[in-house]
Amino acid sequence: MGQCRTCFHLSAEAECEICRNPERRNGQICVVADSRDLLALERTREFSGRYHVLGGLISPMDGVGPELLQIRPLLERLEVEGAAEVILALTPSVEGDTTSLYLARLLRPFTSVSRIAYGLPVGSELDYADAVTLARAFEGRRPMD
Repeated sequence: MGQCRTCFHLSAEAECEICRNPERRNGQICVVADSRDLLALERTREFSGRYHVLGGLISPMDGVGPELLQIRPLLERLEVEGAAEVILALTPSVEGDTTSLYLARLLRPFTSVSRIAYGLPVGSELDYADAVTLARAFEGRRPMD
C-alpha cells in the first residue's frame, strides 16, 4: 500500500478513491494530519470536498518542522485547483494549534482559511471522536484570523 499522489491518503493505486470521485467538490480542501483523521471525518458524511494529508504535525520538540510535512504539495494544489476554501481539521493540541497557525498565515494570501470548531476536548484525537461531535465541529468551523 502506498500514498495517493494528490492528497497523500493511503491508497493501493496512484490516486485514492476520494480523489478519483468526480462527485467530490473541488472548491474545498480539508487538511488533516493523517489518514486516520480523514477516515474519521468521512464517517460523518458531512464533507463532500477533497482532502490533503499532511503526514503529521509541526512539533519542534520532536524535530518535526514544516519541511517534513506535505505542505509544499498543498500549495501546488491550491495553484492548480484554485480551491476557494481550505478547512483545517487538525487535533486541538499544542502541535495542532501550531500547525494550524502556520498554515493559516501561509495560505491566507491565496484562499479563505477556516478551522473546525472546538467541539472536541483539547488534546483529544480526531480518530476517537464520535461522528456527531465531528459533524458539529465541522459545521461550526470559523475563519482563521
